[in-house]
Amino acid sequence: MTRIKGKKDYPEWLKREALHLYIDEGVPSALINDKLGIQDTYRVGAWVRQYRDEGEMMFFKKRMRCGRKAKEDAPETYIARLEEENEFLKKARTELRQEWLAKRDIGSLKSIEENTK
Repeated sequence: MTRIKGKKDYPEWLKREALHLYIDEGVPSALINDKLGIQDTYRVGAWVRQYRDEGEMMFFKKRMRCGRKAKEDAPETYIARLEEENEFLKKARTELRQEWLAKRDIGSLKSIEENTK
């Protein structure tokens, strides 16, 4: 498949760095483009929208080529990707559970002390 002139694939680490700079540190996208050498002026914004919609799963999506399913990964690569996904989901679940418990004020010393008075 031929690429459209001017289009460029950016590595995952560069996308993660751009997202970190934009979301966590509040750096404007124009400065990110200059710092990381991103040619398309709207690319960082597109990555941010995609990240907000899909989260970390944006990095795990497989490409579809010519309407056919992309070539299957080697079993080792596939297992490694699944283990990464599993680790990410476990972290997300733990964080969500902690937020949920904090909202309900369950298990905190404050709620236990109030109930014992």
